[in-house]
Amino acid sequence: MRRADLFGLCFMAPALILSILFFLMPVILTGVFSFTSMSTATGITGGAYEVTPEMVRDLKQSGFDEKAVNRLEADLFKIDDAGLAAVERDYGKAFASEIAKAYSGRTYDGRRSLERDLKKLKSRPRSTRDLKKAADLFKRSLLNTRFDSETVFLENLDELGLSLSPEQRAEITREAYTGWVWTNENYDRMASLPSTYRAATNTAIYVGFTLAFNIGFGLFLAIATFYLPSGQAAAFRTIWFLPRILPPVLYVLMWKWLTWDTGFLSTLLSFFGVPARNLMLDTAYHAWIVVILINGFVGASMGMILFSSAIRAIPSSMLYASEVDGASRMQQVWYIILPQLRWPILFTTAYQTLSLLTSFEYIYLSTDGGPGSATSVWAFYAFSIALNNYGGNLEYGYGAALAMVLVAIGIIASLLYLRLFDFKTMISKPRIEN
Repeated sequence: MRRADLFGLCFMAPALILSILFFLMPVILTGVFSFTSMSTATGITGGAYEVTPEMVRDLKQSGFDEKAVNRLEADLFKIDDAGLAAVERDYGKAFASEIAKAYSGRTYDGRRSLERDLKKLKSRPRSTRDLKKAADLFKRSLLNTRFDSETVFLENLDELGLSLSPEQRAEITREAYTGWVWTNENYDRMASLPSTYRAATNTAIYVGFTLAFNIGFGLFLAIATFYLPSGQAAAFRTIWFLPRILPPVLYVLMWKWLTWDTGFLSTLLSFFGVPARNLMLDTAYHAWIVVILINGFVGASMGMILFSSAIRAIPSSMLYASEVDGASRMQQVWYIILPQLRWPILFTTAYQTLSLLTSFEYIYLSTDGGPGSATSVWAFYAFSIALNNYGGNLEYGYGAALAMVLVAIGIIASLLYLRLFDFKTMISKPRIEN
């Protein structure tokens, strides 16, 4: 390696490291998380083993042995050292010694049968209330009891005296585990849920129409201002760039003042007998128009600036020569300006596509995905699943799987754009240099 190449590599090393840490690693970690069942319920560290009422219900619905399931949720009372120590602490050594001598190691299916045996002892508590409390000290139910390790959980499961096959023990152990596990169920679930297909359809509508508005209107503004006097063109571009630099909250608030049933449009239309309506949320059709316009004007302002800069870089001699040849404005645009804008159009189209696929802040602030889920796009759907679930259980693994689909679509879309715009030809050396 030449010394100059080595110096260049050292110079770029910090940027490469930062790129790997902040760009590549998040994608890799998202891919890893997408194959896990991580959620608020499982946490992101190791889990424990616990038989919950929900687990018992699921086992019953899945056709598991009903007798065994009923035993899992039943209370079990066992005379063991831990219970005897607790009795000695609360009711004295004499009572604990008498229990150990008479019933040590015995197991009871219910508290009542244990209470009957305790009543036979001379050192027992005299009140019924204390006798019930003493019996509860031997309660060893699996239900709602957390066990830190699989070994301890299986030991307590065996104490129930169930005749379980190895497959049944494995199923109970798997269902009782509260931590996350490796799984591909996120992708299976994604393919089976109707809400996934609705989000995909909404995303196609959102990206397609908004992108067409961004590029088309941005080009129109850039070409229109190119033929204006420089002072008027600068003022016009400044005004159209305002949506880009306004804070999204303020920008969306202005749209709400415009479209709500108490806003400007409803007030104006009321003079013509049109009843007031919330144009942002009354129907899905109106909601989509508002969402596309909100995002469209922001994207078009950026496209206008990029296209205007590219048009101004076209040699003026080409335009003067076309005018000498009698070309009209439309002919100048079609044969000179648009062919020179392939690079900026490629960049803006690719950038806006990737941006629209992953951005949802204007939808979140304006319609919140409504009415219903009419404007809930894929990125907003993934955000709701992973980080803003009103049900309380944030599903990190499933949200990561949804995000990975966006990554794949973004890569495919970028490759298609490079193919569509013939990228190899665009970066090839001019023939005069060959």
